[in-house]
Amino acid sequence: MYTTKYHIHTAKETPSETEIISHQLMIKSGMIRKLAGGIYNIMPIGLRVLRKIEQIVREEMTNSGAIEILMPIVQPAELWQESRRIEEYGPELLRFKDRHNRNFVLQPTSEEVISDIARNEIYSYKQLPLTFYHIQTKFRDEVRPRFGMLRSREFIMKDAYSFDVDEENALKSYHVMFKTYSKIFRKMSLNFCAVSADTGSIGGTYSHEFHVLAETGEDTIAYDKNSDYAANLELAAAPCLLDKRLCAEKKITLIPTPETTTCEKLSEFLQIPITKTIKSIVLASESDNVINIFLLLIRGDHSLNEVKAKKILGIDNYRFATSNEIEEYFNCPPGYIGPINTAKPVCVVADTTVANMSDFVCGANQKNAHYIGVNWSINLKEPDIIADIRNVVEGDPLPNGNGYFSLQKGIEVGHIFFLGTKYSQDLRASFLNKSGEKEYLQMGCYGIGITRIMAAAIEQNNDALGIIWPKSIAPFEVVICPIGWKNDNVKNIAIQIYNMLKAHNIDVILDDRNTRPGIMFAEWDLIGIPCRINIGPKDLEHNLIEIKIRKSPNESIKIPIESASQELIKILNNL
Repeated sequence: MYTTKYHIHTAKETPSETEIISHQLMIKSGMIRKLAGGIYNIMPIGLRVLRKIEQIVREEMTNSGAIEILMPIVQPAELWQESRRIEEYGPELLRFKDRHNRNFVLQPTSEEVISDIARNEIYSYKQLPLTFYHIQTKFRDEVRPRFGMLRSREFIMKDAYSFDVDEENALKSYHVMFKTYSKIFRKMSLNFCAVSADTGSIGGTYSHEFHVLAETGEDTIAYDKNSDYAANLELAAAPCLLDKRLCAEKKITLIPTPETTTCEKLSEFLQIPITKTIKSIVLASESDNVINIFLLLIRGDHSLNEVKAKKILGIDNYRFATSNEIEEYFNCPPGYIGPINTAKPVCVVADTTVANMSDFVCGANQKNAHYIGVNWSINLKEPDIIADIRNVVEGDPLPNGNGYFSLQKGIEVGHIFFLGTKYSQDLRASFLNKSGEKEYLQMGCYGIGITRIMAAAIEQNNDALGIIWPKSIAPFEVVICPIGWKNDNVKNIAIQIYNMLKAHNIDVILDDRNTRPGIMFAEWDLIGIPCRINIGPKDLEHNLIEIKIRKSPNESIKIPIESASQELIKILNNL
């Protein structure tokens, strides 16, 4: 590939609407161009990266025994009605009608369509196990698309679906895919972590997420530095931090606390540790036009884990209470809410640590007032529910007691689920077992964000100069930069090395634009090609060429022209 026969269009200025480094660098390097909110054109240099990611995914999926198919972007809405997800999925599911007034959706995922294929194509246990996958455009109507390709509305995803005769075999398929995903991300030279995760809107029994570790990640991973334990913050079990409840030593007292609407302000005002305060959160859950109010209590220095809270019976369909509801049930504004003397009965849910606290401070259900010296069973009844409802924090003991939690930001690039019969039952996807009896197929589903990997890899691999691509997914492995293209000797050596690299199946581009060296080097550093070969007249006088490795920008290697072939292959193999 010669640069004059290709399209490269970089930008010097950082676009004002970009928030994170991958979004900035993908636009500056000419990889993507915005078409609409959350919708991007993928330009030639970006498409080369995308295709290399797809190639690695295809190779490993094929090695796992999965079979590629292609399902359409447009799906009949009745399939989503059968699975009962037409409303559950919410406004992210883009719905529309065709000219015949028939209802359709743009696919955000393909569980319904693959289940329809299975119920029409799989009829006997002899056909199982079976795994299908496809790489296809998806659309999710995000309320606030942002971060470029990390949270776009249109994106490309690989999704796979396994079918088995029973749960035991379905879990074998699940673990095959777990290993396959690990191979895929290792092949891309990404620093990643697999974590236990919540099943979310996809559903199923359990799941794992695969995260590229990066400080700009939206997710937080809780892990143990000395073992394989890792979980998404949403799922990490937070231990009770108090072995037992101590005896009361103080008497309950109502005290004025003007303008202390947060636990931080209250701690400062009373000159007490924040760990002696209680944070009150009010949720409302509606069922059959009846509103139930829940008062969730966590320690002042902790934060609510909404995923955990949602799993408590009765709270699964919750929302945060309105100001009017808070006034009605607690007779005070937010900031002074507490479990003592509520205006109306509420269900009190205490975090496990809160349930063992004594002599604590909580809101008095009066504006500008709190109670100090509060104790369970003395000043208020025991909690209605005691449960783990908080997020773990750095240094919390692990659930097994052997070590402590560390926290790390990550970008989710893959997610695998064991579904069981969640979809096969609703869509009647069954088979005949060895006894000739009908059973529902056991399913798993497995997704990888192809376009998301592009952005995540940049978030993990960049410096002040631009992108630093891992060799396996770089748009080109090598760029040859002649310093003075019009110099015949420079041109001839550049072409000679270019042809040699091509003969060794190395993905190389030759910059024949006769650009000034500084501009040329800066552009290729921005784009992030792993290896740059500089060929200039001064080095050629000594029969040398210069090698620059992108991840080591301050270092260079000079090699003789006569041994360039062997030396370059050796260098590239070590990248």
